[in-house]
Amino acid sequence: MPNWSEVLQEINDYIKNNAGDPERARQAVDVVRREYLKALHDHTGRNVIAYYSGFLSKPTVAGLDLNDEDKNGFMMAVHQMDRKQGMDLILHTPGGSIAATQSIVDYLRKMFGNNIRAIVPQIAMSAGTMIACSCRSILMGAQSNLGPIDPNLRDVPCYGVIQEFRRAYKEISKDPTKSLIWQNIIGQYRPTFLSQCENSIKLSNAFVRDQLATVMFDGQVDAKDKARRIVRQLTDYQGNKTHNRHIHAEECETMGLVIEHLEADGQDVLQDLVLTVHHCFMLTLMNTGTYKIIENQMGVAFVRQIQM
Repeated sequence: MPNWSEVLQEINDYIKNNAGDPERARQAVDVVRREYLKALHDHTGRNVIAYYSGFLSKPTVAGLDLNDEDKNGFMMAVHQMDRKQGMDLILHTPGGSIAATQSIVDYLRKMFGNNIRAIVPQIAMSAGTMIACSCRSILMGAQSNLGPIDPNLRDVPCYGVIQEFRRAYKEISKDPTKSLIWQNIIGQYRPTFLSQCENSIKLSNAFVRDQLATVMFDGQVDAKDKARRIVRQLTDYQGNKTHNRHIHAEECETMGLVIEHLEADGQDVLQDLVLTVHHCFMLTLMNTGTYKIIENQMGVAFVRQIQM
């Protein structure tokens, strides 16, 4: 299968070969991308939905996060699928809304039951990791990363807010004069913000624990214990240090997640196909006005583009 430069060359060749038909030439990235997405489906015999955000190439664009609008894209992609084939969900996202994530996972579970596998060619952070944890297994390569699932509100880490309040209470209890210092810090938070942080943590943790116990570890006697241990590690604010920490496949496997390795023996064709599909989507995001795509192996696509 072609690498990055070879995929780009294939796109350029298509443009050159259709130079006399500008409209057809403009479809080059779509034609090549859909060719390899279908090839992945033909190889696995499973439905494929790719969810790609352009957060790496277009970081300033609004709407890159996982949100409620994305559900429309998933509904389009699932329509007319043979659901008995199960589904491979390719994820490339910085994360987003917890509520939207729960809603999308609930919908996909109703469509495919537990027969969903996550594929992470490069990065699925935060809510993307939550979706991956809602699948029966996660296919990752040496270059793939998940991330912590501790929630952020208004780009502020919820665990960090709680720690600051606890530290402020402890220091002021010992030395009331320190209230002057902490007043400027704590005063920046809006009323009820602390309780919102606490509720977000409870909501996201309970959701991931439940998904792990009922999907990835379904039927295992220690499913709930495994789920609790994994959630503790994925929400370890002190240990992870930062919300955008990249967690590699080996560490994901060590913490207990069911990881399939792209580099495993006998996986050569699958590895090539997954990486080629990834190159195709990344080239689309980098070289067009597209900043989000949800697409299946039949060429049905929900595409968001920058309005030029």
